[in-house]
Amino acid sequence: MTTHLAIRIPPVMLADLASEGAPPCVRNVVDLRDGSGAPRAVAYVERELPPGGIPAYLAARDTGARSFVLWADELRGSRVATVVTESAAHGVATYHVLDARGELIGTLVREKAFRGRGIRTRWTVHQPGVGEAVGYKGRIFWWLVCWLLFPLMPFVLIAALFENSDVPRAPRRIKWRGGGRLLLDFRPIRDRLELRAPEVDWRLGAALLALLRSFDGWFHTSWDSRKK
Repeated sequence: MTTHLAIRIPPVMLADLASEGAPPCVRNVVDLRDGSGAPRAVAYVERELPPGGIPAYLAARDTGARSFVLWADELRGSRVATVVTESAAHGVATYHVLDARGELIGTLVREKAFRGRGIRTRWTVHQPGVGEAVGYKGRIFWWLVCWLLFPLMPFVLIAALFENSDVPRAPRRIKWRGGGRLLLDFRPIRDRLELRAPEVDWRLGAALLALLRSFDGWFHTSWDSRKK
């Protein structure tokens, strides 16, 4: 049975901009759907700020560092998981996903294109007892198409502006394989992450989805890069 995870990231509201400190409730929601049941909220995602606050977070973010909390409810009653950066330098970042007691759920590694071991961004997911799964951002064919059309990008952006349509994105689909099996599948349409193996911890999947959406790419503002 495939488990589907999706994250709802609402736009910044005027009330959020006018408030001081953290907003009264967490508004980024991870929904989980398994079987034929309706989606249900399982985590509320919020960046965890360092002592220097938002400026310090954004400065560290430029190196690839991230720090998130996945709350059990919108009022921050208890933690489901925490994402912390183990290291981030030279385009390679390692993140630990911890449970509510601070014990390791799994490790996520992002190797930026041309900085790690390939021409595409490489994501590695490791869960103790399950093993390692590796995925690459986008298919080679669609990257070739994207690079061929890149000189036309200014015209595409102007057309999107006048037609009030979405700005085009680079190829984003990622399939993670390990042990000869497809374990996870990120589908850009609706930004949905599918957990194809029942042994993959959904908390690790939710953390991975939040991380993926924090690297939203060209011409898009990631949810954790807001200055308020």
